[in-house]
Amino acid sequence: MPLQMIREDITRMKTDAIVNAANSTLMGGGGVDGCIHRAAGPELQQACSKLGGCPTGEARITPGFRLPCKYIIHTVGPVWQGGSQGEPELLRACYRNSLALAAAHHCRSIAFPLISAGAYGYPKRQALTIAVETIRSVLTRQEQDMLVYLVLLDTDFIAREEPCSTELPGFIREIRSGRSAPVHRNHDLPGRYTARSCAPCILSEEDSFPVKGFCASTTLNNRLAKLDESFSQMLLRKIDELGISDAACYKRANTDRKLFSKIRSDVHYRPSKTTAVAFAIALELNRQETDELLRKAGFALSDSSKFDIIIQYFISKGNYDIFEINEALFAFDQPLLGSR
Repeated sequence: MPLQMIREDITRMKTDAIVNAANSTLMGGGGVDGCIHRAAGPELQQACSKLGGCPTGEARITPGFRLPCKYIIHTVGPVWQGGSQGEPELLRACYRNSLALAAAHHCRSIAFPLISAGAYGYPKRQALTIAVETIRSVLTRQEQDMLVYLVLLDTDFIAREEPCSTELPGFIREIRSGRSAPVHRNHDLPGRYTARSCAPCILSEEDSFPVKGFCASTTLNNRLAKLDESFSQMLLRKIDELGISDAACYKRANTDRKLFSKIRSDVHYRPSKTTAVAFAIALELNRQETDELLRKAGFALSDSSKFDIIIQYFISKGNYDIFEINEALFAFDQPLLGSR
């Protein structure tokens, strides 16, 4: 963990491994396959010639040669034939087998293209959904932390989907114009945590947390002796209240064990804003609780920030799927939750 979407040339990724959307001969072709072969040099074709090809859904590995990565994992995606010829399962197998091969070679980071979504004609929205769901499932079960990138060059198809196409732009306009947006007040959704109160998602001026000024009779030492709980203390308290494991929490936050260990071991840990929001989403906090957690980290959600308004939108809808949120943030060129 985590999984991140990124706009980049995959041949420039400095990860332990990159994935090549290859054909069954492994001898190079067009699209991503051709770019990787050209960038890696003739040594790659020589190595591939010894592998004897690769069936659809399976994966093979070679050194990275002239690329900045250590390994190239070659996988053969299915050609789209309408979806009735086993294409979804074969596509899932591409991601599962590539990740298994990466784990077997002790890779801590890997970059995928959107497999089969080019010349093989797989519908891009469906290809992205399968990629995210499969990678997410594998990473949730894995003991070893692995940073996974989905390298996307054509991102227009994300912007054309709801809520990115109409709902979010409309929500942003309403917030910025000062009009109230629809408020979703029921966060006790099926399959989600219910052990918490449900406060209104969009706070009015009167609902916001009061800022207590210094009283004339209060000394600085007295104030310092009564410090409120910190970000890490509130986070750990919420985890205990919900009865979930540390691993479940940091994976839902799209972060890794190393970062969470820092938070747990340092009562005064100061996260980035994206990390603080990621944990609020992982815990499925309502708007008031999210504001409180962010405030303890020195942040707030503002109506003048596109990032902040997108977060408000998903909380108001009771949607705490961090990967759906990241898709929307990605479509609007905003930093992703859990990103480093």
